[in-house]
Amino acid sequence: QVRLVESGGGLVQPGGSLRLTCAASGSLYSRYTMGWYRQGPGKQRELIAQVSTSSAETYADSVQGRFFVARDNAAMTVYLQLNSLKPEDTAVYYCNAYHRSYGTYWGQGTQVTVSS
Repeated sequence: QVRLVESGGGLVQPGGSLRLTCAASGSLYSRYTMGWYRQGPGKQRELIAQVSTSSAETYADSVQGRFFVARDNAAMTVYLQLNSLKPEDTAVYYCNAYHRSYGTYWGQGTQVTVSS
């Protein structure tokens, strides 16, 4: 089992940056694919970035080139760097851990608001 706790959200002006952190606890963390999802007002939750056990990164088109994901297995932490933020990036951001045999786990989410 994995427990995930996100932090780093807040209010930022358009064009600004934030770094989100997802701290994990539990066993076998390094075997999980780690992802960041977001859910904007009135929208469905969507996958925006993912980092595999070999640190291969994938991104949704909407954030490609602006957001960057990284994992530190020794620290059991996943980061999401958000750059060039836009009002449409406003959402609750969730950390996710996935393994096809061990299951799927979610954090509680952290709010990111992009507004002037």
